Amino acid sequence: MLAVCAATAAHAGQAAPASAPTSPAGALSTELPFAIEGPPPPVLPERIARDDAGRATIRAIRLSEPLRVDGRLDETVYERERAVSGFIQTEPIEGGEATEKTELWILFDRDNVYVAFRVFESQPERRVANIMQKDNGLLFQNDGVMFVLDPFYDRRNGVGFMLNAIGGRTDGQVTDERWSRDWNTIWDVRTADFDGGWTAEVALPFKSMRYRPGTAQVWGFNARRIDRWKNEYSHLVPVERQEAGNGVYRMSRAGSIVGIEAPPGSKNLEFKPYAISNASTIRTPNGSNVSNAPNGSNDLTADVGLDAKYGITQNLTADFTVNTDFAQVEADEQQVNLTRFSLFFPEKREFFLENAGLFTFGGDGGFNPARNDMPLLFYSRRIGLNAGQVVPIDAGARLTGRLGRYSVGMVDIHTDRERISGTHPANFSAVRIKRDVLGRSSIGLIATGRSPAQGGAGSNAAYGVDGNFGFFTNLTIDTFWARTATDGLSGSDRSYRTQVNYNGQTYGLQAERLVIGEHFNPEVGFVRRTDIRKNFAQGRYSPYPRSLGPVRRLAFTGSIGYFENAAGRREARDLDGDFSIDFDTADRLSVGYSSSYEFVPRPFRIATGVTVPTGGYDYGSTTVAFQAGQQRKFNGRLALERGSFYDGTKTTTSLSTGRATLTPQISVEPTFSVNDVDLPGGSFRTTLIGSRVTYTMTPFMFTSALLQYNSDARNLSANVRLRWEYRPGSELFVVYNEERDTLARGVPDLRNRTFIVKVNRLLRF
Repeated sequence: MLAVCAATAAHAGQAAPASAPTSPAGALSTELPFAIEGPPPPVLPERIARDDAGRATIRAIRLSEPLRVDGRLDETVYERERAVSGFIQTEPIEGGEATEKTELWILFDRDNVYVAFRVFESQPERRVANIMQKDNGLLFQNDGVMFVLDPFYDRRNGVGFMLNAIGGRTDGQVTDERWSRDWNTIWDVRTADFDGGWTAEVALPFKSMRYRPGTAQVWGFNARRIDRWKNEYSHLVPVERQEAGNGVYRMSRAGSIVGIEAPPGSKNLEFKPYAISNASTIRTPNGSNVSNAPNGSNDLTADVGLDAKYGITQNLTADFTVNTDFAQVEADEQQVNLTRFSLFFPEKREFFLENAGLFTFGGDGGFNPARNDMPLLFYSRRIGLNAGQVVPIDAGARLTGRLGRYSVGMVDIHTDRERISGTHPANFSAVRIKRDVLGRSSIGLIATGRSPAQGGAGSNAAYGVDGNFGFFTNLTIDTFWARTATDGLSGSDRSYRTQVNYNGQTYGLQAERLVIGEHFNPEVGFVRRTDIRKNFAQGRYSPYPRSLGPVRRLAFTGSIGYFENAAGRREARDLDGDFSIDFDTADRLSVGYSSSYEFVPRPFRIATGVTVPTGGYDYGSTTVAFQAGQQRKFNGRLALERGSFYDGTKTTTSLSTGRATLTPQISVEPTFSVNDVDLPGGSFRTTLIGSRVTYTMTPFMFTSALLQYNSDARNLSANVRLRWEYRPGSELFVVYNEERDTLARGVPDLRNRTFIVKVNRLLRF
């Protein structure tokens, strides 16, 4: 459920707003609700004060009437009030003055906070602005500006907003200084060009925010500008060079905003009902229609549901959902699995994405499913999905927010029966509590439960304690201890981990110890492999040479991972080395070598008719890859891998994160991966080809088609979606899904087909 937007823009004929009379210099400092971390508030008419440590304090501008949000900056307030400026380079010259000037203003009235930008460009024709679609992750590869706010002023959490010159925008949450785009609120932005750059005005309703009680506010703030065509990053408050891409999320380094006066927090009540119509066909492998499946053969169905949100306090929000439906969610991008372990797919459903960072456990903010064996105690895809089938969600409730130094999250959801996958009705629950300690650290508890358990009988529970500690600037320690309880399983049901990570500019070091018991079984979580004792170490050396022409950075990385089971038998060993060159153009060339040992305890099927026998295997491979900078019209990562594989050989050719920008409104994102494998038990080839084609009419309306072919699953699929946000928080979706069997004779045989129309409406009281 999205937060609610107040009306933000006045009508075009309105008079220009004026700021309220200013108070005497220094008077504001006596009105602050608590101490600030940084220099005293600036003496008017200045709007920013800095100290020798690089910290900054900004004084917001009070408006006597709403701002006309049109992006033009033609109101008199922009002439009368001095801008906040002085951005400092992070890349390529740390600490240097930004080569392009940026000005901003922070203003507010009784309903909104406004952030306005004037972005000067010495070569406007070289601007990279080719993403208009809202919430497209590739927006970060455009020229643009971003600002983050810490409304609780806890110096670790916040929200962020990014935009480019053509109206592309995205928002997200910062949780313990880690960024997630899986959050949406309602805000307004307009942009305009001028001779020598572009301007933008952002209106952020107070009702879209959560902040401390009281009228007088102190918020954290930082802003970043990216000049993609010259690969330059600059920040209003400086951050370290090695964190050019993520440093803006370091809320502990953010500046402070003083002078904002917020309205009393109202207990907002929102309803978001939806209506859906669905026509679908599902066929069994023999080609007959499924008559007993939900939305079966050529069925036309209709349904309604409801989401609701209630602000219990200004800082604590309850969400409710009844007869939940996620038909509008884009299909998963398919994967080829050449291992004996489960695949990991990311969550895409909005109800589970909002405040998802609160439920992270044990420092998994950097979770990498391809190479990370750390278990997740809460993995929301366990709810409402099973064996590729959608499981109906009857109802659910969630409570999230902050109570002083505590972050609180609670979820309880009941799902219904699903016949095709044989899923029984079940109840899922999770409770998460975290307490802030020290400057950048926290300790927490989590408990999850499922009843009945996945087998349809008994119950399953998991619980644990974790700590995330940040010391100095670049040292972090993540640790957890957890245990599960499953009816029918006993003993060896614990897991624990400690990871120490030093991420300096030139040097990086990481060490990890992870233990997972054989019966550790969090059924509301995700475990890639059990019964392991893992020791891992990694080192990095990444100098910034001054005499290698277009080369900006070199990076040498080496790591070793060693796995044993509880009996002391060696399960696996991974030895990896990588050398990469980062160019000023944002291109990257890398060469890597991987040497592995894996013990296969029982034969497993790797492809149709091909089995890997029991035994121990030593193998290694070399990978050469080139990543074209995302600012290029045609870009992506092209890689070639060649080497031994189990007791045979494997050659892999792949293109990932590919994108061809035809116009700012039309793009094609191709991907492919071809594995040629030769084993004593047989030879085979897997081919995975996909492409996402997107046409963006406006930032609030787009249509996209995700087309995929997977030879391993003998599957040809299409997912076509139209999304139109016809008013803030209210949307219309038109979705078409089709899946076909590529081994059928003639035209690939239909497996299933669905046509969906869904509309929702946000109502605020």
